[in-house]
Amino acid sequence: MEQAADTETIVVTAPRLPEAPGEAAYASLPIDPDAIEQAVRLDRALAVAPAANLFRRNDSGAANPTVQGLSLRAIGPSGAGRALVTLDGAPQHDPFGGWVIWGGLPPELIARAHVIRGAGVGPYGAGALTGAIDLTERTAPGFSLRAERGARDYTRFGGVGVAGDDAFSALLAATVEHDDGWIPTHEGRGAADAPLWRDAVSGAARVQTMRGDVLISARLSGYAEERGSGLVGANSTADGAASSLTLVRQPRGDAPGWRVQGWARQSDMSNSFVSVSQDRSATSPASEQYATPAFGWGANAALRWSSAEIGLDVRASDGETRELFLYSGGAFARSRIAGGETLSAGAYAEGWRRFGDTLLSGGVRLDWWSASDGRRLERNLLTGAPTLDVTPEDRSAWAPTARMGVRRDFGGYFVRGAAYAGFRPPTLNELHRPFRVGNDVTEANPELDPERLYGADAAIGRDGDELSWSLGIFAVQLADPITNVTLGMGPGVFPPGVSVPAGGAYRRRLNAGAIDAVGVEADAHGAWNERLSWRAALSYTDAEVDGENVAPQLTGLRPAQAPAWSATAGVMWRAWAGGAVSADARYESARFDDDLNTRRLGDALTLDLRFEQDVTERAALFIALDNALDAEIATGATADGVTLYGAPRAVRAGVRLASR
Repeated sequence: MEQAADTETIVVTAPRLPEAPGEAAYASLPIDPDAIEQAVRLDRALAVAPAANLFRRNDSGAANPTVQGLSLRAIGPSGAGRALVTLDGAPQHDPFGGWVIWGGLPPELIARAHVIRGAGVGPYGAGALTGAIDLTERTAPGFSLRAERGARDYTRFGGVGVAGDDAFSALLAATVEHDDGWIPTHEGRGAADAPLWRDAVSGAARVQTMRGDVLISARLSGYAEERGSGLVGANSTADGAASSLTLVRQPRGDAPGWRVQGWARQSDMSNSFVSVSQDRSATSPASEQYATPAFGWGANAALRWSSAEIGLDVRASDGETRELFLYSGGAFARSRIAGGETLSAGAYAEGWRRFGDTLLSGGVRLDWWSASDGRRLERNLLTGAPTLDVTPEDRSAWAPTARMGVRRDFGGYFVRGAAYAGFRPPTLNELHRPFRVGNDVTEANPELDPERLYGADAAIGRDGDELSWSLGIFAVQLADPITNVTLGMGPGVFPPGVSVPAGGAYRRRLNAGAIDAVGVEADAHGAWNERLSWRAALSYTDAEVDGENVAPQLTGLRPAQAPAWSATAGVMWRAWAGGAVSADARYESARFDDDLNTRRLGDALTLDLRFEQDVTERAALFIALDNALDAEIATGATADGVTLYGAPRAVRAGVRLASR
């Protein structure tokens, strides 16, 4: 629940059940509301949690939509993401690719964000392989508006307003953003290189009403964005819309609570891929993914007692990629349509019980997954004759999972431990869509199996008003990880007739054995006094691939894009009435861009600074310096030795209006 105080107190209930008491037995990290409120994009706020990363070091302002999936604990990041993201219970993942378009979740909308680490069973289920991001939308009456402008002609307007009372309320939100971007190459830059520019809009509307003791909430949202991919002629677009209808009755005393929710999501995406000359003086078209229409829908229901919950959910996706490729003589010679359908359904039961200062929690879940109606059809555009027509066999799998946890509180301190198993089914993108980045080509694989994770963790800590901290360890095995495995180098032609140019790598998505990982994670936050607050967090992950007989060349190597160390820290100094100065730092050790560990990306340290001053009761001015040290942040490396870099130092300034 949230409260907004003016002349009277109004209580508005969120369209969700409260957090189950049993969740306290599992590893979690709440995100500071100030970090959400000040963030340009939500994924940057979530990065306060170490090892909570998109696939690459770029945030969603520069990352292609296909790599905006979020993973936790650096066990093995994935473009689709290995963590489940929900907003008031509804999954936020693209129905075709599984990634999250973060531009469709502006921070102004979010009242609360909770990072849950470890495979999620219970209400999370399929997709919560390394954990879940539990988001709660604003419900408190009031408004928040922000306008800012900065370097690279960066411009952003965003706002959200909620009006109503405990009987009826409505929410409206919108954002508009433009950025001229930066050129991601430094060494050897040529005429082929172009900025990572971006234009984006998003909007959301929600109405809620009480009917007796039942809350009915209907929500509609949409987004659209265009962006440059860093090379001349390489651009992308993404757009989509989502809707949901939720009915909730909160548990009261001995009366159980329940939730029923249905949702639908539509998306489309385009990508123009190019090949690059060896001297980076020019590009030429390589393929044109001109449409990726997809539709997803789902439903979930839960019944909550004082010490248990049972529930079920279903998620379905249908989509395809439509492409032109094999550019020759000034025109594309081939076309491709590839796609299919996926369905997952599951049921779960969880229970918890407290014995004095000891909390016990546990649950079991059974899911069924299928991939069906797959087809890949390629044609000669000149004659119309098929050059490849493949109809893969339908696939299905049962996935039993479980988790259990225990927590003991004593004198403000606690000790907790948990064990769990989870699974993530392959997306339509992984099953059916080949793609190209520069001269590197990656093939799809319709024979992929779901990924499975088995693990345990334990921690000690303290909960307090002035100081809270936690120190934990974890050990997991990720079985059958879906990995882009390098199988050859260009120039050459690889199955099923894929041409890879000189300087490019040929990869195929495979269930590449297993990834074993052990690690340490710690976090702390507190306040030295009323004016000075701080936070710090650390994660270390020792992860190693066992390629088994599928990819023996990967055995003993580290998963791609998985740094061993990551740490974050922040301090806020309210130096005088209405004024605040803050600094936020993030460090990552070196990582590898590729599965063979040949393309090393150095470590990275970034520092962001911000000053804000209230000018009226409801208005504040701010100025922010992003990447204040102008660090060169390596985000990618090509097979021919070209390194790509993240955003350089940039200043932003703006005004923020908010109800108090």
